[in-house]
Parts: sequence; C-alpha cells; structure tokens
Amino acid sequence: MPNRSVFSTLSYRSPRVGLRQFARQALRLAVWLIPACLFACQVPNPAQISSQNTQPPSAPAVLPTETPFIPTATHSPSPTRTATLAPTLTPSQTLTPTPLACWKTPGRTEQASLTSNRLRLPMEYGVYLPPCYAEQPERRYPVLYLIHGQSYNHDQWDRLGADETMNSLVSSGEISPFILVLPRDRSWGPPAEDLFGAVLAEELIPYVDNHYRTLDDRTHRAIGGLSRGAGWAVHLGLSRWELFGAIGGHSLPVFWSDTPYIRRWLAAIPPGEYPRIYLDIGEKDRPQILSSARWFENLLTERDIPHEWYLFSGYHEEAYWQAHLEEYIRWYASDW
Repeated sequence: MPNRSVFSTLSYRSPRVGLRQFARQALRLAVWLIPACLFACQVPNPAQISSQNTQPPSAPAVLPTETPFIPTATHSPSPTRTATLAPTLTPSQTLTPTPLACWKTPGRTEQASLTSNRLRLPMEYGVYLPPCYAEQPERRYPVLYLIHGQSYNHDQWDRLGADETMNSLVSSGEISPFILVLPRDRSWGPPAEDLFGAVLAEELIPYVDNHYRTLDDRTHRAIGGLSRGAGWAVHLGLSRWELFGAIGGHSLPVFWSDTPYIRRWLAAIPPGEYPRIYLDIGEKDRPQILSSARWFENLLTERDIPHEWYLFSGYHEEAYWQAHLEEYIRWYASDW
C-alpha cells in the first residue's frame, strides 16, 4: 500500500470514497496545514538566535602598534558626604595680605654705648632697626655685625650707605629685614692687646640679644668688616665659630698674630659646621694686604673649605667698598 504522506493524501482516490468523504478529508488537511505553515514561516526572534549561540565571539586582534582601550573606573561621590571646595577667586578677588605702610618708611638707627671693665672707654655702637620693627612687635630678626676700618669709627658703614641700601632692598622685598650692629674699635693693636674682640663676643652680643628682638643663634648671626675690620671678622668668625654662621672679609689683611692659629681654628670646626665665607679685594690694593688676602684664600682652597673669592678692579679705599656695598648686603641676607 503506498505511503500516505501529507501531500499524497490529496492525490489519492479510493474507489469507495465519495465526494462527501473527500470534502471531509480536504477540510481536515487544511486544518492541519494552516498551523504548520504559520509555524514554519514565522520570522526568527533575534533574542532566540542569540541565546542559541553558545560560543562567545572572538575578540578582535590588536596590532602591535595599537593600544587596547581600557575603560577607567569612576566612582560617584557618596550621597551622604559632600566635599566643600574653596571658592574660585578672580584676579581682582585674590586674597593678598595688605602691605603695611611702614615698609615704605626708612628704618631707624640708634646710637648707644656699652661700658665694660675690660675697656678704658665705653664701646660705642650703632644699631640699625629695619622698617616695621616697631609695628611688628612679635617678629624677631637676624643680626649682622659690621666692623669699620683702621683710623675710622663706627659711622663708616653708615657713611658708605649701609642704612640706605638696607632700606631700599627691604622695602622692595628683595631681602628679608635684619638688624645691623656697628661697633667702634678705638685701638689699633693686635687681638692679644686689643680687647675689642673679646668684649664684642662676650658682652655686646648678649646685650644686643637681650635688648632687641634678635634670633640669637649662629645661623642668624653674621660678622663682616672692611680692612682692619675684615681682620677682626676672620679672627672672631674662626676662633669663636659657634657664634657666627657667616664671615665677610672685604679687602682683608689677616692679623699677623693670627697666622699661627688659623689652621688650628679651622681644624677645630666640626665637619658640616663651617660658616659661609665671602672674600673680595681690589686688584690694585696694597701689595701687603693683597698678599695676605691671597694667603688666606689659598689656605681655604687647600683644605677644601667652601668660600667665595672675588678679585675686583679697584683700590683700598672707600670708593671701592661703596661700589660693592649692595653686593655685600645681598650676600649676608641670602640665607635669611
């Protein structure tokens, strides 16, 4: 008997089947074919297609010269915490301290004297107080001791313009303000005979620290001088190194009586504690003074002790020191 598939049923005719029976079979066939066709002709659901693909797609290859993009994780701020930001100020709103009017007012110089049992006459000295010294009573200052040359007195540095130079540099903000002390040496003998140096170190410095608002440590205390005063600066700066953090020798003649001791003084200073040293002299200075300054500079170089050495054009005279005064003041203030 032939196989009665769905499609062969319509073409098969039995001798015993009438028209009515054929109609009933055709109706049953239509009822079966319509759902089958609807199912077979349905448009596939993309979601079903995707879910049926069990193999993940392969990642695209990255060329050696390419850098794969890696997203950066970001975190939203917690809703319970709010950061408080400083307001953004325009240039006209920038919070700048109002400058004191006293910065444009010149500093003042006081004249005083110190009586000592070791001196025949009181030690006269001048004290320069920088702008705003009185207006800022809580502020303390470094101190520079400057010593004059032989045959002059303690007004020499003032005549050269030390106070005017200080006023200009401080008021313009180019250097920090400091106190300037100008002591007078009345004798011209060597340190063993002239007790000026001992009184300065042991009496004048403590007195200044007690009566003025100073920073009383060696880091904020310097000593310098010109001509004989430079000899005193080197003498005190090395023999009493614990008092001074900087030494300035301008047209330096080393005391002849100090030459046997200078090496010993240098050796006694602990490593890392050497004061800053500045030496300068005019190339046309007196031969004996020029030779003395060179001897000291060579000694520092041999011992690898840091220092600054300047051989300028000029003579052993006030015009030379005045021409370099601003350089001196800037150098002393450079670490303050």
